[in-house]
Amino acid sequence: MRKILAVGFCLLFGTGILCAQENDRNFEISKNLSVFNSLYKELEMFYVDTLDTEKTIRSGIDGMLRGLDPYTVYISDEETNDFKFQTTGEYAGVGAIITLGRDKRVVISEPYEGMPAQKSGLKAGDVILEIDGENVTTKTVSEVSNMLKGTPNTTVKIKVERPGEKKDLTFNVKRENIQITSVPYYGMVTGDIGYINLSSFTENTAGEVRQAIRDLITNHNAGKLILDVRNNPGGVMDAAVQTVNFFVPKGKEVVSTKGKVRQWNRVYNTMFEPIAENIPLVVLVNNNSASASEIVAGALQDLDRAVIVGSRTYGKGLVQSAREVGYNGILKLTISKYYIPSGRCIQAIDYTHRNESGSADYIPDSLTNEFFTANGRVVRDGRGISPDFTVENEKPGNITYYLVMENIIFDYATEYVNQHKAIPPVEDFRFTDEDYEGFKAFVKTKDFTYDRQTEKVLKTLREVAEFEGYLDSASEEFAALESKLNPDLDRDLEKFKTEIEQLISLEIVKRYYYQKGEIIEGLKDDNDLKKAIEVLNDPELYTKTLSTPVAENNTSEPTARTE
Repeated sequence: MRKILAVGFCLLFGTGILCAQENDRNFEISKNLSVFNSLYKELEMFYVDTLDTEKTIRSGIDGMLRGLDPYTVYISDEETNDFKFQTTGEYAGVGAIITLGRDKRVVISEPYEGMPAQKSGLKAGDVILEIDGENVTTKTVSEVSNMLKGTPNTTVKIKVERPGEKKDLTFNVKRENIQITSVPYYGMVTGDIGYINLSSFTENTAGEVRQAIRDLITNHNAGKLILDVRNNPGGVMDAAVQTVNFFVPKGKEVVSTKGKVRQWNRVYNTMFEPIAENIPLVVLVNNNSASASEIVAGALQDLDRAVIVGSRTYGKGLVQSAREVGYNGILKLTISKYYIPSGRCIQAIDYTHRNESGSADYIPDSLTNEFFTANGRVVRDGRGISPDFTVENEKPGNITYYLVMENIIFDYATEYVNQHKAIPPVEDFRFTDEDYEGFKAFVKTKDFTYDRQTEKVLKTLREVAEFEGYLDSASEEFAALESKLNPDLDRDLEKFKTEIEQLISLEIVKRYYYQKGEIIEGLKDDNDLKKAIEVLNDPELYTKTLSTPVAENNTSEPTARTE
């Protein structure tokens, strides 16, 4: 009896503590909300200038959320269309990507093939001057984008300046419901190997991937497949689960989610019979493969169903949910983490424990944990998906970055198109040495300058050396370094010729053959693709990669290899 009373007392006492803690927390919430409300009222009544209420409150909201993670954000009613586009891949507009040109005016960078802008005659490089008679030359990309979107079947009048044309051009474009495809290209790459480019995960992804797989196997006799999720930022989780389901049996766990609200925790299993269960499969990934892309690659790796090739993925293991917060606003907030079949979470950045500056750091490798695939291969959590074969690609030169960011390559492609009414099919197109000489001449007419990080660091080092009294004795060494590290346009255009030519070729081909042509052009000299083909054409290597490691090799180190 005494023990029973003691247990009862402890339970009551423990419950009392929990209730007291909860009451304290509720009081703190009410108090701080009241302070915030009072503070704003004081500002509104007495601050010397008139406040922009929406802007001021929005700054407070953004500041509150900024201390969490970058995926927890407030979406106002004006921004909800863009949010819906991310999940559905649909919007109503003219079907074109726009960007800021070198002269700070908005320019069409890519009209989608078969969409209103392209069908009306608008081209990449067209500078947008007016929309429905309103001058937009000083407007932002976001403002112009909103003006181009609208109700389907309505007409928008677009006035543009086209390089090479003496007069401005006007186009009447009828808006349509624009559906962005998740599979912009698929086809055969060599022999019996089929290739599928998967660029996003939306509500329509599963149907597009299913169609691609069936067409490649049935109509093109594909006996092996490459699924490319490089640069795929993710999207709808259900679409990722369905994609995995095409390759693994019904009833297999693909991903589970765990968060604060237990009722929201879920386990996602495959629900249908696969359509390509036994076909050899390679998945291509890179640092920009995130979220749903990592679920697909990670689940297929954990289930030993596919060989992963490329570079380590981004490492986003957080799940978001959209919550309505009134006045058509939405709070997209992180509600859980996801875990792939081995039990690992691949979240790479720890947003909970920030450093003194307030920034979040990557989880160090020393704090990651071992997990095992279905066949006992070692994999690790906390750092994205590490490929089974890591392909090292050369880092682009600094000049290449600035040629892209300053729109030099884009503007050159526009001039190239004006001089070439047509080019050969993508497979036969080549950007020649003579063409490259023309590009170099073009660059020199554009007052192009590019910043060198080495030059900045060297300048700082010189200042420190002078302050500490070492500059005189090291003056010759500094002079030698400066001569080698100072920007030299002719030298760098030649040194980084190969990678610059590749970027020029992609931009030119896209002008004639759109997104599909750009993808085909990019596959011509693709080291990741070459490695994938090598693995698929070597059945012994493919099988060994996915098999249970032999005892002497079953160590704590990952099984990834560097090529």
